[in-house]
Amino acid sequence: MTDLARLERMCTLLMERYGPAGGEAAERLRRWAGGEIPFAVPEILDHHLEPDRAALVFDAFRQVLPFGTGGRRGPVGYGPNRMNPATVAMTVQGHCNYLRGSSSGNFGATERSHDATLSVVVANDVRVFTDNAGVYGFLGPRHPLMGVSSRALAKLACEIYAANGIAAYLADPEDDRAVTSTPELSFFIVRLGAAGGVNVSASHNPPDDNGIKVYDAYGSQPIAPEDQRLVDAMERATEVRTVPFEEGLRSGMIRPLPPDLPAAYVDTYVELYGNLYPPRAEAPIGYTPLCGCGVKTVKEVLERLGFSLLIPPDQGLDGSFAAIPFRAPNPEVPYATEPAREFAGRHGSGIVLSSDPDADRIGLEARLADGTWYHFDGNQIAAILGYHLMLDPHGPRRRGLVIETLVTTRLLGRVVAEAGDSWLIDDLLVGFKYVADVLKTLERSGRYKEITCSPHDLVLAAEESHGVVMAPAIRDKDATPACMFLAALYQRLLDEDRTMLDYYVDMLRELGGYDNVNRGITLAGAEGTRKKDRIMASLREAPPTELAGQPVRRFTDYWDPERFGPIASDTDRLPRNVLQAHTDQFVITVRPSGTEPKLKLYCQLLPDGEPLDAAGTDLLERVRGKAERVARSLYNELLARIDVSLDESALLLPDIIDLENKQRFATETVPRLREAMGSGRFAGMDELLQWLRRDAAAMTPAADPLPALKPALAWLCGQWRRDPRMTLVEELGRWAAG
Repeated sequence: MTDLARLERMCTLLMERYGPAGGEAAERLRRWAGGEIPFAVPEILDHHLEPDRAALVFDAFRQVLPFGTGGRRGPVGYGPNRMNPATVAMTVQGHCNYLRGSSSGNFGATERSHDATLSVVVANDVRVFTDNAGVYGFLGPRHPLMGVSSRALAKLACEIYAANGIAAYLADPEDDRAVTSTPELSFFIVRLGAAGGVNVSASHNPPDDNGIKVYDAYGSQPIAPEDQRLVDAMERATEVRTVPFEEGLRSGMIRPLPPDLPAAYVDTYVELYGNLYPPRAEAPIGYTPLCGCGVKTVKEVLERLGFSLLIPPDQGLDGSFAAIPFRAPNPEVPYATEPAREFAGRHGSGIVLSSDPDADRIGLEARLADGTWYHFDGNQIAAILGYHLMLDPHGPRRRGLVIETLVTTRLLGRVVAEAGDSWLIDDLLVGFKYVADVLKTLERSGRYKEITCSPHDLVLAAEESHGVVMAPAIRDKDATPACMFLAALYQRLLDEDRTMLDYYVDMLRELGGYDNVNRGITLAGAEGTRKKDRIMASLREAPPTELAGQPVRRFTDYWDPERFGPIASDTDRLPRNVLQAHTDQFVITVRPSGTEPKLKLYCQLLPDGEPLDAAGTDLLERVRGKAERVARSLYNELLARIDVSLDESALLLPDIIDLENKQRFATETVPRLREAMGSGRFAGMDELLQWLRRDAAAMTPAADPLPALKPALAWLCGQWRRDPRMTLVEELGRWAAG
């Protein structure tokens, strides 16, 4: 049990150091250490009570992990602001209480059958916690959270639902390696007539994180104010009821998913694909599930359609993500697919498709004529899909409904306008739950604002973060349909001696120089949260009149009750914490992420009216270069609101690296590197790279930092070439540019 004297010393320290927030943290710590919270492991908390761990304790206890975009997500650890069995248990018990207290038990969906037993679907991804960052090294190699998997937490959720009289469907209950993807969960809930479900997953986050998302009877995540009622039920949950897993199985309250459901999911997409282009086995498709659930969804559908796949053998189900660079299984990050690109290239494929661990995000890389690879961002993927589905003379030429968020590429709107006989909904807040709400509204009434149509008119819904929906029966983003249409387009372009990049550039020449660059200022911990809040508050108090050298024509605050109505609930406040500025040349949007410790910056470049007379990659580089320069300038303009500035080398570091480490790189690593190279300290490149690897190790815990440094080092070498004292500068520059 906890040493009470040490506990009170820590509580006093928290109050002295952090003021009222420290007092709130101290009160939560007392409850957890006193055994009032189920699964709180007070004997482990006792090891946290050393004074040098006060910052860790404060961050772990300063709040209950927020219910963000559809659920909770954060670092695995001990305390209410961490993901752990206690957090999952309280979330699930609150969901049970909500379902039992709801008149229909289904978040206000259409009336259910009069089955006396409510049911839910429980899904999980592959991740396993092994403390790659070494946060809990003081606990030794064995402690209760080491090795805890999404699957284990999903089984705990089933035990709680069963104890509350709610039947829980789980994939292969006796197989601890079984997984269910996010889009399958959405599909299965509706097929089973379930009251909702949960998914234990942190999506594309590294393995030290986990999360739990809650779904309604439509297979979607609830929006305000309904999600506030769910959160309120969770906060009122004081006692967790459980039954042993085996007892739940015997009683039938924990049930295996019916075996025909995965096949029905596959059939949905086979029917959607139709007879577009017959797949060709001699033109293989590179694909990586990034060690996640896509082996059960994307792979099954593509192989059923007849595509030949090249999947790296070490990138099957693996919750450590060991084969993925930086252990960052995110299709948005170009580094994530480097091994898959190398594998695909060796075996004759010019494309790599990818999906994240819960298989809801799509990634696309294409090999160019010179053998290099090009990484497409989420907006480019959405534009390609929209053009292919609606405008391509050799495509399906579909007409109907297109849905996007306020930060999705405006090129999609141009596609819809050119296609004609179609509808565009483009004013949604960020998060696919808002797309799903449009489909739910259309299903109930056939009308959304001024648009009258059916969910079955859906052609494409897309967001900038690599998410799409094409089948209206699936109410969350899904990598599968994007993969099948991109695979088909790739094979067709082979016959035309064109690459996917050629296809995209030709779109720009036809429709205009649109582009999008998204950045994220990663600000972890309690201090990071304060900095995010300071930046947003500063922008509201003193809205910019100029950004990146352009006058601001319109500044929009989505908290404005006159324009967007009163804030419906606390859960409405976070997604509406959005600021948008319009200039003649670009649209800028700033918002705190609801699922990651980031302040997100979206730069949407608009056509400037000048003819696009360049060709191929030159055209793309011209457009993208302009967008990137604007985004880097805006990055520093935001940081100036908290009196921080980064030099060009630090701005070129990828945004998986947090602000503190970017500052450390600029102020410590770069001067040391310049001094060492100028003094001739390194005998050769091997010694130089080993030094860099050691010096920058903290930037990418448990992963080699060198790939992340390449853009910054290439720029630095360009600056240092004029200094005759610098040794190895040419070699380092070539390495960084390679």
